[in-house]
Amino acid sequence: IGTRRCMMDPVPLLLIILTSLPLCSAVYTGPLQPEITNGTFHHFFVPDGDYEETEDPEKCQMLFKFSDVYPCGATEDEDSVVREDFVITKLQAEDTARLLESIGRTVAHDLDGEDSYGKFLQREISQISEAFSSVDKSLLELEVKFKQSQETELREEQQLNGYVVKQVSDIRDTLRETTDISVGLKDKHELLSLIIRSHGTRLSRLKTEYLNVGS
Repeated sequence: IGTRRCMMDPVPLLLIILTSLPLCSAVYTGPLQPEITNGTFHHFFVPDGDYEETEDPEKCQMLFKFSDVYPCGATEDEDSVVREDFVITKLQAEDTARLLESIGRTVAHDLDGEDSYGKFLQREISQISEAFSSVDKSLLELEVKFKQSQETELREEQQLNGYVVKQVSDIRDTLRETTDISVGLKDKHELLSLIIRSHGTRLSRLKTEYLNVGS
């Protein structure tokens, strides 16, 4: 059986039911067909075929129990209608309480989730900040090492240049000294040649004089 929860206050609902009984008997006398359901133990029916033609559909709605079905034109006791209204109101209150409790749990869960997610994001941001700080520190260390490497290479290059220049200077000095020694030896060689020639000339003269004296 299809059902539909009544979302109206008890007193207006009672008035509608009391005023709609003769109208329903005049409009529709056949079997009732379920149109709408909401899963409760109290059901509302709209006569099939008359729903679209009725200017006020609520005038053709009838209240039924779970196990008993009344014809559209059946008369009900006023106390029974009031009891049914109270039962409906009680069920509505219980359903509303359960709904509010569920909404409260959902909201609490959402808030807890939001708080947990916020903490998670804060942790992630903290870790990302630490990672960026570590990267910045590493970059600074690399810059320092690169600068130190450049300075070391510059010092080594300067030392190498100084060593090469010193070696070249030493070689030049050695060549200069060798040249000076060579010039000096040449002079001494010429002097010795002159001395030898002089001594030869003198010996020749002495020999000639000695031979002349002996003859």
